[in-house]
Amino acid sequence: MSPNPSLLEINTRVWIKQFGSDAGLSDISEEFLDDVTSKGIEILWFMGIWKTSRTLAEKNCFGIDLIPSYTKALNNWRKEDVIGSPFAIDDYIVNPDLGNQQDLIEFKKRLNKRNIKLFLDFIPNHFGADSPLLKSDPEVFLQTDEETFSKDPYAFFKYCSSNPIYVAHGRDPFFPPWSDTAQLNYFEQKTRELMIKKLLYIASVADGVRCDMAMLPLNNVFNNTWLGVLNKSGYKKPGTEFWKTAIEKTKEKNPDFIFMAEAYWDLQWQLQQLGFDYTYDKTLTDRLSEGDISGIKAHLHADREFQMKSVRFIENHDEERAVTKYGRYRSLAAAVVMSTVQGLRLYYEGQFEGRKTRLPVQLGREPVEKVSLPVQKFYDDLLKITHKDVFKSGTWKLINPEPADPSNSTWENFLSWQWSLDGELGIVVINYSHSISQCRIKWDLSTLKEEIQLKDLLSGMSYKRRVAEINDRGLFIELKPYQSHIFSIDL
Repeated sequence: MSPNPSLLEINTRVWIKQFGSDAGLSDISEEFLDDVTSKGIEILWFMGIWKTSRTLAEKNCFGIDLIPSYTKALNNWRKEDVIGSPFAIDDYIVNPDLGNQQDLIEFKKRLNKRNIKLFLDFIPNHFGADSPLLKSDPEVFLQTDEETFSKDPYAFFKYCSSNPIYVAHGRDPFFPPWSDTAQLNYFEQKTRELMIKKLLYIASVADGVRCDMAMLPLNNVFNNTWLGVLNKSGYKKPGTEFWKTAIEKTKEKNPDFIFMAEAYWDLQWQLQQLGFDYTYDKTLTDRLSEGDISGIKAHLHADREFQMKSVRFIENHDEERAVTKYGRYRSLAAAVVMSTVQGLRLYYEGQFEGRKTRLPVQLGREPVEKVSLPVQKFYDDLLKITHKDVFKSGTWKLINPEPADPSNSTWENFLSWQWSLDGELGIVVINYSHSISQCRIKWDLSTLKEEIQLKDLLSGMSYKRRVAEINDRGLFIELKPYQSHIFSIDL
């Protein structure tokens, strides 16, 4: 895998139906794998592959908070289209609708033959609220007493076994509880041991995990979220972080196994220090969305190690579709940014075709959308470009654009950087604004040539420029709104 790999997220339960209404992992075509291989995709994240409960979906997925989102995404949705959250799982068992463990292993072999890695979900915070583990391993869940339950029946539920217990629903402390989940207790050693076993299993059938809401099991976060319950039960904060132990033990068995964290609240660096190979970079996503050019530049000044472990994206299953949120032209400029900076580049299934509808994860059917041919062609070209070794394995350096004219301040609208590898340069220049803009750029240009040729890999145009001019005044750039150059230069 390259130092700056590309990942494609697949909403498995919905996407797989293109191969047949009852299609499973064994039905995925070679044509699809040919396509992702040609795009330079090195990781496929099959989101939503684990077994869930239809009963749980019927009970918890028709609330007034969810129904409007179903109607917005799929105006003719039916009850049977609501299949439940892929993050409220029974256990780490392949969903029978998709196949079985052997099908998963065979699919991984098909990917690995193409040098593509398989990522699956790890949901550390909770299981589904009717998971069989509530019966077999009740002690791993965060429990309280009847009095606390009666005071807050939205945060807790009564599990009706022969001896009723009162269990917390999983939650993000800034949002209401997820009523279809049962919260794990990370201050209980048995919980940590169980979840490490689950990770070791996943490491035997996949090449990596995307860890859902990876901040929540951190000692301080978990303590602050559940302080009252923990104090009442006499739990004390552990001396070690779950992730440090879990990642170390998993990598002892499988040293090449990769951990990717969904992470927010500026806790990415802490998670990287605990062993995560990659963490979400929501900051870049938000600044691209806001058009915060100076903020983007400041963010890209971060330490190289941090950037190399950052996951760059403009859409995924939690985000609005980029074309809808940014508009078409700005979404493509943002795609150039995320595809040509350091780190892991995460794309979402449908992004390459310009889909506009964000599908709630509880739905099992999506609307039919017309492919945007201009968007599709742009991504075909962009991915072919960024599949080149210089953009995957080269050395990256930020370029500071300069004024082309003292009276023209539009130089501030540009983002620019260079990639270098074995005598090849890649120069990226993006006008990230709604105005025609001008600037000059200088970069590391050491050559005996008096003149160089710049080939714009996006447009196919070539330009000859004098080296002395570039070194002295800088290369003159003028671009229309949200347009980009990706120059290739052979020294």
